[in-house]
This record gives sequence, C-alpha cells and structure tokens, in this order.
Amino acid sequence: MASLTPTPTAPGLHVSKPSPSAPAQGSAVCHCGATATATGDAQVAALVKGYTDNHGPAHHKEQGR
Repeated sequence: MASLTPTPTAPGLHVSKPSPSAPAQGSAVCHCGATATATGDAQVAALVKGYTDNHGPAHHKEQGR
C-alpha cells in the first residue's frame, strides 16, 4: 500500500489514530507550499480546521471554483 502522508507533489491532509487510547497524529501539505504537523487530539482537530479554512479546499473558493 502506498504512503498516505501528503507531499508537495501529492498535497492533502492525513489523520491517523491507531487506537482510542493513542493520540491522533496529522499532517497537511498544501499546493501553495504550506505544511503542518500535529500530535494529540485537540492539536489535530485544530490542524484540520486550519487546513480546511485556509488551504486545500479554501484555495478553490478563492478562485471561484
């Protein structure tokens, strides 16, 4: 199986939580060059919100798509 971690050539958002007791981990790479990582449920939730609001899909809204 291919790696699900986003890269500059394959931007996106990846979140994992291997078990209910393990902390969530997340990484994001935007096609604009922004990158971020987070560990912990609250930090990963903030990463997802920030990516969704300001990168990835948000860039398409700015371009009228």
